[in-house]
Amino acid sequence: MENKLVSKVFLWMFIGLLITFVTGYVVSGNENMLYNIFTSGIQVFIYLIEIVIVVVLTARINKMQPLTAKVLFCLYSFMTGLTFAVLFAYFSVNSIIYVFVLTAGIFGIFAYVGSKTKMDLSKISTILFMGLLGVILVSIFNMFIKSTGLDMVLSILCVCLFMGITAYDMQKIKRLQEAMQDDDRVAIIGAFELYLDFINIFIELLRLFGKSRK
Repeated sequence: MENKLVSKVFLWMFIGLLITFVTGYVVSGNENMLYNIFTSGIQVFIYLIEIVIVVVLTARINKMQPLTAKVLFCLYSFMTGLTFAVLFAYFSVNSIIYVFVLTAGIFGIFAYVGSKTKMDLSKISTILFMGLLGVILVSIFNMFIKSTGLDMVLSILCVCLFMGITAYDMQKIKRLQEAMQDDDRVAIIGAFELYLDFINIFIELLRLFGKSRK
């Protein structure tokens, strides 16, 4: 039963990543669409929709129909793809592929650790999320001082934190299955959280190792 649930989680996570990357690639090839998204205020609207979806999914998943949750997850993946277009426009395709493979490897290792470890990772989850909050606050501060050295350190810290969060989220899927007793709902919320972990690791690694188009 557990293996069946994990298969569902990773299937939906893959669907979300596919929607995001295909959308980003397609939009990056349309200069007018890129210009409209990033210069007309649409980007802010996209971020607001993403925030609303995150709140709704996390707060209402227990009462939500599985189909509704799936639609919201796919919508979130599509919205993220729209903002990802700028990455495809700036970084070389080879660089994106390389970083994607690297991200998949790192993510896979820590997802496996989370699924197999007997250690209760909830004990360190508070440290991980407090550390992430600290990184976000320092990142906001760095927007004003624009230190490239600090920016690199923050990216490395963020990758390390999301490694731990990936393992924690993977372990949490087991607890969700026991608490919710509905594999479809657990699969979506699990896929959503792992999707966010993957995306954040990918973005930070791209900032560290990505090469811009010539």
